Amino acid sequence: MIYKVYYQENALEVPVRENTKSLYLEAADEREVRQKLKDRNYNIEFVQLLEGNYLEYEQASEHFHVEKL
Repeated sequence: MIYKVYYQENALEVPVRENTKSLYLEAADEREVRQKLKDRNYNIEFVQLLEGNYLEYEQASEHFHVEKL
């Protein structure tokens, strides 16, 4: 399954909407997503499962790239 992860690059800073970034990751569940990103110093705000029409919409974006970890 493909997940979209919203995060801040520095876990020590207060989350600010303008600094929120996102990435796409393939994993079996949300727990695996968080485990794969554990070594990065990210403040993960939200992990969203992409499926159906929403996945198709995201795939049509030029910024869609699934991370390989």
